Amino acid sequence: MAAQNSTIPFAKMKIVGITGGIGSGKSKVMEFFAAKGYPCYSADAAGRRLLSEDQKVISTVIAAFGPAVVSPKMPLDRKKLAELVFKDKAQLQRLNAIIHPAVAEDFKAFLAQHKDAELVFKEAAILIESGSYTQCDVVLLVVSPKATRLARVQQRDAVSESAVLRRMQNQWEDEKKIPYADVVLENTDWPTTEAQLEQLLTQLTTT
Repeated sequence: MAAQNSTIPFAKMKIVGITGGIGSGKSKVMEFFAAKGYPCYSADAAGRRLLSEDQKVISTVIAAFGPAVVSPKMPLDRKKLAELVFKDKAQLQRLNAIIHPAVAEDFKAFLAQHKDAELVFKEAAILIESGSYTQCDVVLLVVSPKATRLARVQQRDAVSESAVLRRMQNQWEDEKKIPYADVVLENTDWPTTEAQLEQLLTQLTTT
């Protein structure tokens, strides 16, 4: 489980990490907290933004992966990059070694912008695998049956089952993540999930 975070720059702030496998519904969970007015940070969205806007990140990726990932319209062809890294774990690790430090710095800036917040939520697909869960006070793991997750992603992204399974293979199974989580939330029925999130929010704001 997450230890009390000693790296938070603002003493009264509590960071809640939200994670889960692809299709588990972790983004919808974060939207719940965002709708309540809490600062919410998506590490995955930040990574995509940095790949589009941060010249240092873009240059480093091109140097690492070559001209094949350069797009004539955008700095990087993220589709080609994704196809490359999700077929090769070594290539994925290479990309993560570029993106993760940049996202970590970006998150520090986000915290500084919300220094008066008592609760900040951070969503990351590989929060536990990357070790960044140690920077959170509470780790919330969102889980769903594999078949449900497959169906959600296929419908959302209009991709084949095999493509989703390849992406799943680059994430830990839920059973391996559970020992690192403070809260495990089964997300199969949203009204039930929402009720549990209301209870969790009460606990987070009163302890």
